[in-house]
Amino acid sequence: MKRLFSILVMTGLFVLSTNTVSAKANAIVSNLSTTVTAATVMLQEEAAVEAEKGFTQVLKEQFIQGGAGFMGIVLLCLILGLAVAIERIIYLNMASTNTTKLKQQVEDALASGGIEAAKEVCRNTKGPVASIYYQGLDRAGEGVESAEKAVVAYGGVQMGQLEKNVSWLTLFIAIAPMLGFMGTVIGMIQAFQKISAVGNLSASLIAGDIQVALLTTVFGLITAIILQVFYNYIIAKIDSIVNDMEDSSITLIDMLVDHKK
Repeated sequence: MKRLFSILVMTGLFVLSTNTVSAKANAIVSNLSTTVTAATVMLQEEAAVEAEKGFTQVLKEQFIQGGAGFMGIVLLCLILGLAVAIERIIYLNMASTNTTKLKQQVEDALASGGIEAAKEVCRNTKGPVASIYYQGLDRAGEGVESAEKAVVAYGGVQMGQLEKNVSWLTLFIAIAPMLGFMGTVIGMIQAFQKISAVGNLSASLIAGDIQVALLTTVFGLITAIILQVFYNYIIAKIDSIVNDMEDSSITLIDMLVDHKK
């Protein structure tokens, strides 16, 4: 009987202890689940805040973190470079002419009204090709050779007008990444100065200086890439107009030779 009572008591204590451990485990799991849920919600809120900032806001923050010194100079290079590029693009688009139509009009005017009629057509047409035509026609009375010399000379003047201020664009393309690299070097120097002063290599100590150094390089390269795209477009546009000028000059001399016959 005593043995049976002892067995019953031991069984009761075991069940009681098992229930206690299970309750504690359930409490721990519940607390862990609550913590994970709270952390997940916090991360989602931070991600939502970053998404609400947008690209412009993030870019502005990164620009400010890069420092006002070199970042301001890089931004000035971008603004001036874009100003030059836009001015050249507008000028070149206005200088573009339908050369095929102009050739036909000048040829018809020469056949019907002579030199003066052809000059009037050129006066009423914009662009370097029309200007070259006018100069050649203006010297046509002195002979074909004089007209050819006038066309060649004035063609060089027009090329200079087309390439005006393009050298400034190349300067900004070259100087922007250089300024970025200079900011990087200065940031690294400041980081090593802090290390030598403290005597301890700590990531948190030099992280800010390294970040500034890298940001100046990134913005300098971005500026150079943007301006390089505009520069290549401008050069391609100039080459196209110059080719039209050369082809039209040859055509004009041929028309003058035929007119003299």
